[in-house]
Amino acid sequence: MPRNIEIKASVTDVEELHRRAKELSNSNGTILHQEDTFFNSAQGRLKLRVIKGEKEELIYYERPDQDGPKCSDFIKVNGKEGELSGDMSLLLTRCLGVKGKVKKTRTLYMVGQTRVHVDAVEGLGNFMELEVMLNNDQTIKDGEKIARELQEKLGVNEDDLCSGAYMDMILKV
Repeated sequence: MPRNIEIKASVTDVEELHRRAKELSNSNGTILHQEDTFFNSAQGRLKLRVIKGEKEELIYYERPDQDGPKCSDFIKVNGKEGELSGDMSLLLTRCLGVKGKVKKTRTLYMVGQTRVHVDAVEGLGNFMELEVMLNNDQTIKDGEKIARELQEKLGVNEDDLCSGAYMDMILKV
């Protein structure tokens, strides 16, 4: 199963975060409009992600809910736009039930092997996520080191780190 190391944090100065991410990635980033439908799952999390105008992804993942770097094991099935959100969504809704939806505008920056997400999440505010995509020969500690170094370069404070998924936060509101 693919693995990554993730860090999530709330953001107070989103413009400064964009500035630093642009500088580190040497790009303007890619804007993605995403809607995630989370389904009830006995373990882990299962979501159907629609990236408007691009593609759809069915993603199952397991990761601990903790602040700071955490390892996420995941499985992803990719589909063309409209391919998964029809019958697959209906099947999952009928079988498992919908837990909720997360709508966000994401700006994606690539810094080496790390996906830097600057997210404006409907109903929650601004957040930053790091996803260090681990190579087969890399350890969790290697990924944590990369994530922490990038966290520092982006100016993300420890006090701003978040533990759960956006869906968990929305359910608490």
